[in-house]
Amino acid sequence: MAAAKSNINWFAIGVSIAVVVVLVALGGLVVFLNNQATSPGATPTASDNFDADAGSISMGDGDTTVSVFLDFQCPVCKSFEDQFGAALEAKAQSGEITLEQHPIAILDRFSQGTEFSSRSAGAAFCVAESDSDLYFDYAKVLFENQPAENSPGLTNEQLAEFATQVGAGDDVVSCITDETYRKFGAAQAKANDIQGTPTVEIDGERLDLQNQDDMKRFTDLLG
Repeated sequence: MAAAKSNINWFAIGVSIAVVVVLVALGGLVVFLNNQATSPGATPTASDNFDADAGSISMGDGDTTVSVFLDFQCPVCKSFEDQFGAALEAKAQSGEITLEQHPIAILDRFSQGTEFSSRSAGAAFCVAESDSDLYFDYAKVLFENQPAENSPGLTNEQLAEFATQVGAGDDVVSCITDETYRKFGAAQAKANDIQGTPTVEIDGERLDLQNQDDMKRFTDLLG
């Protein structure tokens, strides 16, 4: 008796396998691109008073640590710096506190697509990595020259020029113009669960500066 003719449609099976392979490949590509978009990018190397893991630059060696998370695009951060920056640094220099600043980026949406918040935070990390002693001077210059919200912000060349003005070398200039740590700067807000700036912590306890008791605790520390 003749063998029954196969009804298997090998062509259809081959097409189905090819479709599955393509879908798997596309899925892998989507995951790869998503990871690239959310990657913290290159990580700076720690230096004296610069904790690259925490993204913080410190001054002083007091028993009480005051941590300030700031965005160089943030007008309220500039006001905070104008009002409290000198007092915080004086307390740090006298050894009464350890002052930590954490440059972060949460306001990229206010720079017409140039991601100024991320670029300026990244530039600050370029300075801190090379010579953390220059960081606080650089931060002051960035606030003094803070661009208006909803403007393109400062160019990379301007950010680099300000770094040169405070004494940074050519390595910092290339780090800034290449946007080496732009992604790292952008990742710091998420890494520290920061929703708004400035955010202040005392010995790791986050304050609500809109709360009268928390604000008194902060100002008493400076008094």
